[in-house]
Amino acid sequence: MTASPRQAHVSWWMEEARAALGPEPQPPLTGATTADVVILGGGYTGLWTAWFVTERDPGCDVVLLEGDELCGSGPSGCNGGFCYGMWEDLDALIRFFGETQALRMAETAQRSVDEIEAWLSANGVDAWFTRGGHLTVATSAAQDGAWASLVSTAHRLDVGERFIELDAAAVQDRCRSPVFRGGLLQPDNATLQPARLALGLRAALLERGVRIHESSHITRFRDGSSVEVETTSGMVRAARGVLALGAWSASLPSFRRTIVPRGTYIVVTEPAPDRLAEIGWTGGEGLGDWRTALHYFRSTPDGRIAFGAAAATAGAGVGLGPRLRYDEASIVKLVDDFRRFFPSWVDVPIEAAWGGPMDVTGRHLPSFGTLPGGAMHYGVGYTGGGVGPCHFGGKILAALALGVEDEHTTLPLVELPMMRFPPEPVRSVGAAVTQHAIVRKDEAEDVGLQADTVTDFIARLPRRMGYELGP
Repeated sequence: MTASPRQAHVSWWMEEARAALGPEPQPPLTGATTADVVILGGGYTGLWTAWFVTERDPGCDVVLLEGDELCGSGPSGCNGGFCYGMWEDLDALIRFFGETQALRMAETAQRSVDEIEAWLSANGVDAWFTRGGHLTVATSAAQDGAWASLVSTAHRLDVGERFIELDAAAVQDRCRSPVFRGGLLQPDNATLQPARLALGLRAALLERGVRIHESSHITRFRDGSSVEVETTSGMVRAARGVLALGAWSASLPSFRRTIVPRGTYIVVTEPAPDRLAEIGWTGGEGLGDWRTALHYFRSTPDGRIAFGAAAATAGAGVGLGPRLRYDEASIVKLVDDFRRFFPSWVDVPIEAAWGGPMDVTGRHLPSFGTLPGGAMHYGVGYTGGGVGPCHFGGKILAALALGVEDEHTTLPLVELPMMRFPPEPVRSVGAAVTQHAIVRKDEAEDVGLQADTVTDFIARLPRRMGYELGP
């Protein structure tokens, strides 16, 4: 087993972005203030919401509160930087919403990829946006043809051009690895530097006059005819509020039974552009496999590989302790998996490692709506795939906060009742047992074995109960 690499502060992405962009933290909220809209959370959902609120109503007074030192220091600045829509969720969208609404949802989500690219260009933000497509590959016999139903559905609905099936030779032409077999390419998707996107949005909002207060830890809020939010050193009263807290929503009574935090971890190598060329990975594709606890990996412009995976760590209770930022056992296993995927990189040092929580929902889809008081709106549950969908999520929440009904507020994810997980302690224990079983099953299949009967039964149990598991 490999020694655990250096733990990045927040993430390597944020270290790189801070060094390149030099953002100055905004002062914490002190004293009492008022606003038209107060946004709780400075990740993508909160930032895009603030952008679209001020786009629709330039005179709107917006206050954004972020608990960390800088906006984007949570999952928005820690993720793999895969910017894609929801075409890969097409079968699940049809099960939940029917064909017409599923297509509408997928088309809306894909437009967000185009609009993020356009926004970056228009605002002069270099977030390394690379439209190399997203290639999901089988890395074991158990994953072969995992995409068959999806491709069949897409062709039946006349959207088959969204996918290109590749045999093993075609996959190897794009990126050589001893574990890669056939795969499915979504050519319209992209990768980007996630922290640069977050800090670029933050800078644009400051230019617009949005009042951003960082290091402002929220202690409580009240929702009724208006919203009142208290921090450790201040308070905001606003006509409307937006909850954009991601996995931290699990600490709130309204979401305690509908969100399970789950750990995901990433390692990044030192630059080795010659090695990338040797394995033929020069097209900028984002890659992943078809495991339930999937691996995901991408290159960077200076020739690094960032390699991540969903892990067995699931939150207990609120579940947002330090282990979800850095779990040594998960990181060491991740490095071993990286070396198995790319053995020619065995002597390329790992520069940094980090992790963060995903806000997992029963459907593996986000949900948007309004709390019972009527003045606080929410967007939650991206389940690790929010870089693209947070953009249209911001449009939904901006419209809700401004009292506008439009094509986004009528999407089927809006006011969608969230599936409930069992109560504590069953939720935490069940999540931990299930996640470990899923990982054990995946690891057995990675080496051509079948999981034992008990492990297989537990790993499949959530789907038998109606929950989504991913691929």
